[in-house]
This record gives sequence, C-alpha cells and structure tokens, in this order.
Amino acid sequence: MSKIKYILFDAANTLIHKPKVWENMHLSLRKFGFNVPDELLKRNHKLLSECLRFPDRTSKEFYKGFNAELLYSLGISPSPDLLNEIFSSCTYLPWEKFSDTDIVNSIKLPMGILSNFNSSLKEIITKEFGETFTHIFVSENYGVAKPNPLFYEKALHEIGLSPDEILYIGDSIKLDMEPSIITNFKSLLIDREKVYPVYENRITSLEQITLYL
Repeated sequence: MSKIKYILFDAANTLIHKPKVWENMHLSLRKFGFNVPDELLKRNHKLLSECLRFPDRTSKEFYKGFNAELLYSLGISPSPDLLNEIFSSCTYLPWEKFSDTDIVNSIKLPMGILSNFNSSLKEIITKEFGETFTHIFVSENYGVAKPNPLFYEKALHEIGLSPDEILYIGDSIKLDMEPSIITNFKSLLIDREKVYPVYENRITSLEQITLYL
C-alpha cells in the first residue's frame, strides 16, 4: 500500500462554511410562521446540494430556485416574499473556516484544494489559512468541474504524484468521493452532520485525519 504524500481537500463545507446561514434561515422561516427542526433543515439542504449543480458564480436567480426546492422539500410553499426574505438574509454571507480545520497546522505533508468555485477562492483561503496550501485548483480556472474526473486528472498532473499517494477529503459522495475513487485517489468523506452513517470511508471531524496517515 502506497504511503500518503499529499492531502487534497474540497473547500466549501469541507474547510470553509457560512455558519450564520442556519441562524438567518431559521429567523426568516419563523418570520413567516414556520418552525423547522434544525436537523431536518440541514439534512434537506445537504441532500438537495447533492442533486443540484452549483455554478462557479452563483446568482440571485440560482439561489431563489435552490431555496424554492428546499422549501418544497420541507413542505412549505415558496412564496415570492419568503424567497426574497431568505435571499436577503442568507446570501453572500462571509466564509469562515471550520474549528476542526486547526488540525491542518500539525500535518507535515503538502496540501492542496480542489473545488467547484470561482477565482475568489484563493483570497478566501489565504485570509483563513495563510499560505498553508501548495495548490488551489478551482473549476472556473480549469474549465471543468466536479464530478468530472478530468478535473482530478488535471490536478494530479500538476501535483506530480501517483494517485494512490494522494488522500482526497470532501463532503459530497457524488461530487467528491465517486470521481476521486475513479481517479484512484484514496478518499475520505467528511460528514460532520452525520447525514451518511452507512458510508464506509467516513470521518465526522477533520481531527480524525491523523488516523489515516
């Protein structure tokens, strides 16, 4: 078995997130008389994110469409006023790193990021992590996006290692796990909300990475 020589991460909801989005969404829903359990809201949002393709650069039209489908999944009719309220309170909030990402500071291996994102990702990551990552591969710059394995192959070519020497960590089975496995990377699903309890190669905190190195 090859030794891990490089760790490649997804970005959104793996290394960085928008923690205020859940609080703001609950406030918006309650303003219109809806009390949705937090676990249900996060689970449905996660599962819908697996099904709908996020563009590299999102728009008001995209988010209204996404939030309409989310509301339908919760049994709520997506009125224009409610959609406007959710968009105003939840969209374009600042990105922050997850608390468990502090573990990356203790890992003595080169690390990179491969993400469906636009060119602003480098600035976001540098603000939160400094110059921790050797490579930042974003779909907007490469003209190909996950789950297309070609995106992984392009990154592999630049990293210059064998695929079985790279550990890939992401939060999506469809976008992260399947294409990384096809490319013969080693892979781990980060599942902080415990949405996928039956998935085998799964961790619930990035602090568990060290068990696989």
